Amino acid sequence: MQDHIKTLPKEPGVYLMKNQKGTILYIGKAKNLLLRVKQYFSKHSDGRLMVPYLTAQVTKIDTIITLSEKEALLLENTLIKKHQPKYNVLLKDDKTFVSLMINHKHDWPMIRIVRIKGRPKQNALYFGPYINAYAAKQTLELMSRIFPLRQCGDFELRSRVRPCLLYDIKKCIAPCTKKCSKDTYKEIVNKAIKFLRGQDTQVIAALKMEMEAASLNLEFERANSILQTIQQIEQITKDRGGITHSKTKDSDALFLQRSGDEALIMVLFFREGKLVGADHTFLPQVAGTDEEIFETFILQNYQFPEKIPKELLVPIELEGKNDLVELLYEKFHKKVQIITPKKGEKFELIKMAEKNAQSLLTQEKQKQFQKESILLDLQESLHLTRCPVRIECFDTSSISGSDLVAAMITYIDGKKESKYTRYFIIKNANSGDDYGALQEVLTRHYTKAKEKGELPDCTIIDGGKGQLGVAMNVFKSLDIATVDLMSFVKEQGRHDKGLTKERVYIPHKKEAISFSPYSPSLHFLQRVRDDTHNSAILFHKKRRNKRVIKSALSSIPGIGPIKQKRLLTHFGSVKQLMQASPEEILKVPGITKKDAMALLQLARKREKAQN
Repeated sequence: MQDHIKTLPKEPGVYLMKNQKGTILYIGKAKNLLLRVKQYFSKHSDGRLMVPYLTAQVTKIDTIITLSEKEALLLENTLIKKHQPKYNVLLKDDKTFVSLMINHKHDWPMIRIVRIKGRPKQNALYFGPYINAYAAKQTLELMSRIFPLRQCGDFELRSRVRPCLLYDIKKCIAPCTKKCSKDTYKEIVNKAIKFLRGQDTQVIAALKMEMEAASLNLEFERANSILQTIQQIEQITKDRGGITHSKTKDSDALFLQRSGDEALIMVLFFREGKLVGADHTFLPQVAGTDEEIFETFILQNYQFPEKIPKELLVPIELEGKNDLVELLYEKFHKKVQIITPKKGEKFELIKMAEKNAQSLLTQEKQKQFQKESILLDLQESLHLTRCPVRIECFDTSSISGSDLVAAMITYIDGKKESKYTRYFIIKNANSGDDYGALQEVLTRHYTKAKEKGELPDCTIIDGGKGQLGVAMNVFKSLDIATVDLMSFVKEQGRHDKGLTKERVYIPHKKEAISFSPYSPSLHFLQRVRDDTHNSAILFHKKRRNKRVIKSALSSIPGIGPIKQKRLLTHFGSVKQLMQASPEEILKVPGITKKDAMALLQLARKREKAQN
């Protein structure tokens, strides 16, 4: 290896460390490829625990020369996302953030809690992200007490003929029945936006002017109502307290905490001088330096202009910060400063991030230990040949034998991985034939999984001995011998985590294995099983509802196959069609007013049935 390293170029570029099988283990960038790679194999390493494990596996190092360090940084990030090396920082694309959203371009905007995955929609304003859904709900509840905006959906807004209870208790000014003007409603929306942006004093000042004007016009009831709103805001902002740094711009404070081969990146979000949220990323195995980790994290984490603040506060100087700033500007046309404060208010924000990072890393390590203990306990208690690191669980669902479907949920290292969730429409099994449906699903899935070399450590079937027998036959026919099998029977059809008598069946053992009702391993199996069961039920309901609505469409006089196709093509889904207004429906070619009213009637019946 040393001879190979000596031949590496001295130019800037990217290096790819590979093992004997050619699998990429780590990707890095360097100003001088030769000097950087040489450091990994030096006797005087920098003390990173993962480096010896990494270099022991490396048999080949490929390099790609670039014209500059900036190009190397960009190429490194692209290759990391493409190859997903084991020892690199890799943020999950399916991560979601809880935020409050105001669809401010709507005629009658409303505030909702949303989970943002990827880039948020452009026709709305977003506030957050919040630490969790509970924190967002608390803020939304406060908002509803101060700003009486609508809380109903668009369908209810269009169809209601008299105000609901929220109007009577002064939590809504009833735009649904035109109890307010658009200007009045818009004024409240603007105040709500300012409040969420932290501009409390501006909102209070505007309300005091309104109150004085109402008093001068002898509108004492309205003036008293405005006074109550002012008092509510003052009390809430006092109770809410929060950490305020008036001199701080919109900033994110970052800190990296290490412990052995594990690390955690903490991010605190400051907007309008207030701490509004936090997020953290746990890195179980990472081989890069602190500087490399920060650079990779910044490029991967700030993928959308809405997420980029004016300042990124980091605890160490980043040699490539100018390249990072340029790359972010070129991509999003948004200027950001990367600052390493040594003292003062901004330094204190990083110290705050450090304290949070230390606490959370301890919690993450404890969670990891508990998960590992549960998986090892399952292996021992159920006599499994392998530790069940990757688990796949299957369940089928049908009502009266119709719309037979199945779902598969995957857990890796004791954690649900939603990107591996699969849904199956049963094609060949007869109605009511649960065994046939299970055989079809397992055969379809594991035929492909075997070809791709993506078999799990353990497969769980929701059911009893009969279902286990079906799975055993499928595995035998596919010549799969490396996957542990079990079936998990719930007590009398119950799907809860109470003190139930659950039974686990494994191959070649007549008697069922039981766990203590207080066992963490049992609770874990219940969670896996219940997640799968609920997913199968929801998928089945979705399929059935779509079939029922399509059938209902067919029953409407004047709406034949051609009009049905046009409607579904125009709206994209049955759900969108059911939420459309008569005016929107009339835009579809060939649809008459009579058709639109019939569809509106169908939507109302469907909504009542769901409620």
